[in-house]
Amino acid sequence: MRLNVNNEERNVAVAPDTPLLWVLRDHLDLTGTKFGCGAALCGACTVHLDGEAVRSCSVPVSAAVGRRITTIEGLSATGEHPLQLAWLQEDVPQCGYCQSGQLMSAAALLRQNPAPGDDDITNAMSGNICRCGTYGRIRRAIHVAAAKMAGAKIADQGEAS
Repeated sequence: MRLNVNNEERNVAVAPDTPLLWVLRDHLDLTGTKFGCGAALCGACTVHLDGEAVRSCSVPVSAAVGRRITTIEGLSATGEHPLQLAWLQEDVPQCGYCQSGQLMSAAALLRQNPAPGDDDITNAMSGNICRCGTYGRIRRAIHVAAAKMAGAKIADQGEAS
């Protein structure tokens, strides 16, 4: 099977019903995506398929063929995505286990809604569970990233004019 993962074409020899999570972790060594509940309930395994947040533990790899898969490793080659920087600024991670899934859900949210309100964030992030209870810091970090991304767009537009 041929997959586009983090803008790279990859070949894997697996059964079509293999969960995408195990293909990413066990066959492509992309271990940033975590196994949580295995039932698409906790969000630890969140990745993007064509920019949409999905739970990779419940998506068969065959459903990802011909689509663009983005993992936490592909969010930013340098680890400097505005969300990642905001996560550090707001001291979001505690144990860190859920963080890659949280970041991928937040990135999908900001792609769809560049200026989310608190309710938008709560709704978008409700499928991602954090046992450490860092929800307030996650919300602040998303607001910080949204503001930085909006500022960057304004700066880009200013340079273009």
